[in-house]
Amino acid sequence: MASQSTLGDDDLFGEAAEEMRADVQEHLDAAWEELPDGDDVWETSADNVLGVLNGLRSALDAGDAEEHLRQAKKWYTMGSRADAFEDASDLEAEIEAIEEVIEQLEEAREGVGELTSTLPALRGTLDEAGADRDEDEEEEETAADDDEDGDEEDEEEADADEDDEDDD
Repeated sequence: MASQSTLGDDDLFGEAAEEMRADVQEHLDAAWEELPDGDDVWETSADNVLGVLNGLRSALDAGDAEEHLRQAKKWYTMGSRADAFEDASDLEAEIEAIEEVIEQLEEAREGVGELTSTLPALRGTLDEAGADRDEDEEEEETAADDDEDGDEEDEEEADADEDDEDDD
């Protein structure tokens, strides 16, 4: 009777291991599904750079992929510790691949976020610098015009002085 019990337990364990592996694979597939498509990240339509960056930041969102990955890792860890998988190297490789993609998305999203917050301030600085430059140019033109007017007056005075000397 003990051998029947053991055989039944082995069958149940094997069945549980198959279900666990299926759960891991199901969550991995769902994680891949949640990741953005390459075209979503690459293509954009916006009126300005800030719009492009906001669209890109949204496109770089991993969605629920992280939660599905967490569930897959949880069941994978449980199955591995129970020595339930005959060969789980494919699951481990897929988990690592998804982790890498999610990490790249997060890094890219952070970079885009930094640009999104930096560019409006940079634009303001450049606009101010341009306005200051325009004011300086106007002042220089006014000063140059004043110098020309002054030179003309000096020439007129010199001519008048010469005329006065000629009259003497």
